[in-house]
Amino acid sequence: MTRKRWLDVVRVVVALLVTAAVTLAVWRNWSEVSAHLREIDPGTLVGAFALALLAPVFSLLGWRVLLADLGTRLPLPPSASVFFVGQLGKYLPGSVWSVVAQADLGSRLGVPRRRMGVVGLLSILLSVITGAIIGVPAVPLLLARSEDFRWWWFLPALLLLLLLWPRLLNWGIALLLRVLRREPLEHRLTTPAIALTAMWFVLAWAGAGLSVLVLAHAMSPSTSVGSLVVTTVCGFTLASAIGMFSIIVPAGVGVRDGILALLLGALMPFPAAIAVVVIARFFSVVADVVVAAVGWGWARSHHLLGSRA
Repeated sequence: MTRKRWLDVVRVVVALLVTAAVTLAVWRNWSEVSAHLREIDPGTLVGAFALALLAPVFSLLGWRVLLADLGTRLPLPPSASVFFVGQLGKYLPGSVWSVVAQADLGSRLGVPRRRMGVVGLLSILLSVITGAIIGVPAVPLLLARSEDFRWWWFLPALLLLLLLWPRLLNWGIALLLRVLRREPLEHRLTTPAIALTAMWFVLAWAGAGLSVLVLAHAMSPSTSVGSLVVTTVCGFTLASAIGMFSIIVPAGVGVRDGILALLLGALMPFPAAIAVVVIARFFSVVADVVVAAVGWGWARSHHLLGSRA
């Protein structure tokens, strides 16, 4: 068996083990979890899901900015088709399947695979950086189980901001392409494009985090809003950013959920925290599927993803 085949087997096994562990934890607490689930009224669930839908939409807008800055301006409908359908690749074990899928779909629209691949990787990088920066206030909760925030916690955020420096990003892209023995890109990233992309990604994180905030507030209405905001919005983005580093498991399954449950458990009974985590994960998956279905349906009806040349 080849080394690549062994790695694929390991990734699948680890993903199954993590999924089984999460499923077992939910099953053991299901009687209490289901009771907490019934505490959330339908209107709250609809509002939380609407906020969860904003995350992929804002992510698409940031992705389009990068693609346009590197030389390809796609109208919104084909962009949505490529981005949303390709995003489903993140649910496969590994870290680059969404990029591979987007490069394949984009090539059918005449976008160079190299450019589409670079945009996909940059989107992941900028998403992780912005998520980590937003999640900085939740670091004391995760490491010390305390809300005592010190000014020096912002030092990592300042270092992360340096990674958004256009000259550094362009140097990194050029180095990567040189190592891969690929031709350099025709265009360089500009400061306005990076700033606008970061803004869209921050809004995407905010939408997802506010969705968790709505659910957590319904579970623990007596908790102060400030604590809930730090734990849900900042904590969710921190947990998601950490989960994106777990390249073995798909979409950070188990990693993000475990960290978020740990953070929420400080504010509410653990079964209630598990209920919030379960609903939040379910909403994020359904949101990805819904926007992917819309993108694919538009593409099929408008013949935007025809056969290859």
